[in-house]
Amino acid sequence: MKKLLPLLLVILGIGGGAGAGLMLRPAPQEMVSIDPCGDGSAVADAGHGGAESHAEDPEAAPVQREYVKMNNQFIIPVVTDEKIGALVVMSISLEVDIGGQQQVYAREPKLRDAFLQVMFDHANVGGFQGAFTNSNNLDVLRSGLFNVAKKVLGPMVSDVLITDIARQDA
Repeated sequence: MKKLLPLLLVILGIGGGAGAGLMLRPAPQEMVSIDPCGDGSAVADAGHGGAESHAEDPEAAPVQREYVKMNNQFIIPVVTDEKIGALVVMSISLEVDIGGQQQVYAREPKLRDAFLQVMFDHANVGGFQGAFTNSNNLDVLRSGLFNVAKKVLGPMVSDVLITDIARQDA
């Protein structure tokens, strides 16, 4: 009997775990089409050639935006007590109107300068201290970046995306 008790407990544990896993599993999700090229061609082609009309479904409409990744990362020093206490490294992409990629790259030096000024100001007010990835901190930073992007590029910019962010303490 003493030898059967551990085996019985193992079997009950496995059965209970399997049952709980089946009961608590998430509902199946709808399949989402992903554009591997990132140029909108797969989304644009989806609406052509079919007998069905997807005009009623706003998610089926072709995407009128493209994403432009800034060529290099941004490196922002975080100064504490007159010394560099940390470095923050960020990657940024811009959501722009279709065909706006060349305009972004043509004005990239001015755009990078404006972005760096916003990031330096954010660092100087303590935005990269403590829980710097807090949504409130990132919303303030993203809003500042969006405002200067609008000034440099005009209404073609619809959003600024922070794609990567990391802080290395000194």
